Amino acid sequence: MRSIVALVRCDTYEPSEVKKAVAKAIDALGGFEAVFAAREVADTKLPALTRESPLILKPNLLAKAPPEKAVTTHPAVFRAAAELLQEAGYNNLKYGDSPGNPIYNTEKTAETCGIKAVADQLRIPVGNFEHGQEVACPDGRVTKKFVLCKEVADNPYGVIDLCKMKTHQLERITGAVKNTFGCIYGVNKAASHAKHMTAETFAKMLADLNRIVIPRLHIMDGIMAMEGNGPGSGDPIPMNVILASTDPVALDTTFCHLIDLNTDLVPTQTAAVEAGLGVSDDDSIKVIAIDVPMIPDGTELTFEEVARKCGNSKFNVQRGASFHPQINALRPFERWLEKKPSIIWDRCIGCGVCIDTCPLEDKALRFGDDGAPKYDYSKCIKCYCCQEMCPEKAIHVRRSFLARLADRNWKW
Repeated sequence: MRSIVALVRCDTYEPSEVKKAVAKAIDALGGFEAVFAAREVADTKLPALTRESPLILKPNLLAKAPPEKAVTTHPAVFRAAAELLQEAGYNNLKYGDSPGNPIYNTEKTAETCGIKAVADQLRIPVGNFEHGQEVACPDGRVTKKFVLCKEVADNPYGVIDLCKMKTHQLERITGAVKNTFGCIYGVNKAASHAKHMTAETFAKMLADLNRIVIPRLHIMDGIMAMEGNGPGSGDPIPMNVILASTDPVALDTTFCHLIDLNTDLVPTQTAAVEAGLGVSDDDSIKVIAIDVPMIPDGTELTFEEVARKCGNSKFNVQRGASFHPQINALRPFERWLEKKPSIIWDRCIGCGVCIDTCPLEDKALRFGDDGAPKYDYSKCIKCYCCQEMCPEKAIHVRRSFLARLADRNWKW
């Protein structure tokens, strides 16, 4: 049976229009009862969810940023999912996420992002994301245990994933598979970066995580996406789509085709497929188009049509294969190919967030005598947490000329 991805055109965050788009996406998946039916994922038998079952709305709340920055899930998408669930009789709802900076709690971050106001209006309480609980992962390939936020540890199969369409400096993109990282409690996210230093091992850790936290539904906010220096300092760009699926890999595959990115080069994709979390090959995915101009609703699109009718081939994302395992012959040249976080001095305000979020005990950057942060690249593990969390967009990833050359999407 093929995985279904609903692709709904939506050009605005006007709440009623977003709600219509999300409703059509859910209908294309067969409705909530079909979405919450019992099924098996990665050898785990998921129970059927009833209208009394507790559900956790899990948006991307990476940082305290207003919605127009496209850093976090837009409150209109959160509102649409929440209202549709409530109207269908699913009223046992909570929400939450563990922000990238452990200094800020869930509610404070959600307040700046516009999510808290919507949740309060709909009388949806915040879940317990301020305490952690250790959970075993006996079948994990690189991780045998996680410290999860208490709310998720108590209900790992009741998560509704409200992810954001963005680029990511370590994994190229962040979407459905990556969004579960916010279920890890507080400072343990930084520890995960320190332990899993490469894109490939970090992706395998995420795949292990997705084997114990298995969201029942994934809805991607792609109305206004983020390109370039993502996931926190990139540029908003309209993609005008809502994507939905019960298969996170199929959803992220569709995202990749929308931006002309080879899925084989996305570590989270390959790791998730190997872990049995979903499918990425074209023949196993059915993309259903809704409200796409000149296309009848319900039409199945090929990925070529997805790219041509809804995609953006100029979307600014790393498309080069320079660090993909298939080209290990380039490893001797890694010193000349490496990418480094670098400070844009006219933006830096010396707040120290970059230092606080460096996951290493022996920090890779510290305040210099002039009061400005300085890197020690001999310690830097290239996790880009500093770049991810900088509130002033004052850190970018500096690439050598050879790295820029290798990162091009060469087409003949």
